[in-house]
Amino acid sequence: MDDKVIIFDTTLRDGEQVPGCQLNTIEKIEVAQALEALGVDVIEAGFPISSPGDFNSVVEISKAISNPVICALTRAVKKDIEVAAEALQYAKKKRIHTGIGTSPMHIQYKIKTTPEEIIKRAADAVKYAKKFVEDVEFYAEDAGRSENEYLAKVIEAVIKAGATVVNIPDTTGYCLPEEYGSKIKYLMENVPNIHKAVISTHCHNDLGMATANTMMGIIKRCKTGRSYNKRYW
Repeated sequence: MDDKVIIFDTTLRDGEQVPGCQLNTIEKIEVAQALEALGVDVIEAGFPISSPGDFNSVVEISKAISNPVICALTRAVKKDIEVAAEALQYAKKKRIHTGIGTSPMHIQYKIKTTPEEIIKRAADAVKYAKKFVEDVEFYAEDAGRSENEYLAKVIEAVIKAGATVVNIPDTTGYCLPEEYGSKIKYLMENVPNIHKAVISTHCHNDLGMATANTMMGIIKRCKTGRSYNKRYW
C-alpha cells in the first residue's frame, strides 16, 4: 500500500484572508517559489473570480512554477469554474477546487435551499469542472458542523461525479480533535467509493486546534482498517 501525506498549501488563498495580510503579484510569486523549494505538493494560488488581481496572480504563478500542482478556488458556480480554468491555462499541473456548504446552517440560512439541491449542485459543479481539468477537488464548506450521515452522501455523490480529492474543512474552527478525527473515520467507513479519491483535511485555527485536528484526522483515517492508496493532509 502506497501511503503518502500530500502537503496542500493555501497561504496564497486562505492565508491571505488574515487581516492586514495583502500580497501583490510579485510577492505571491516569491512565496510560491519558496513553497516549491520546500517541496510542497499543491499550491492553492488564489480565487480567480474574486478580483482581477487574484486572477492575474494565478496566471503568473502558473507560469513561474513547475513541480507543484497549481490549484484555483471556485464556488459551485459555472462562471467561477470557467474563470478558474482560464487562469490555470499556463499551469503545468492544474486543479480546480470547487465546493458548497453542507452544514444545516449554511443550507438553511446562507444558501437558502434544500439538502437535496446541495447534493445536485455539488455533483454538477464537479462534472462541469471536469470538462476543463482532470484533477478536481471538492470542498464541503462547514463540514465541521455538518451531520456525518448527510456529509457522507455528499462526498459519495461528488466522487461519483469525478472528484479526485475531497476536502473536509472545519471552516469555523468549531471541532475538537476527537470530534474531527471521528468525522474522518466515519467518512472512511461509510462512503463506499472513498477509495477513489484522496481525502483532505482543512482545519482552521480559531481555537488553536488546527494542527491537532489535522493530525487526528490522519490518525483516524489510518485506523479504519481499510486499504487505500493515499492519505492526505
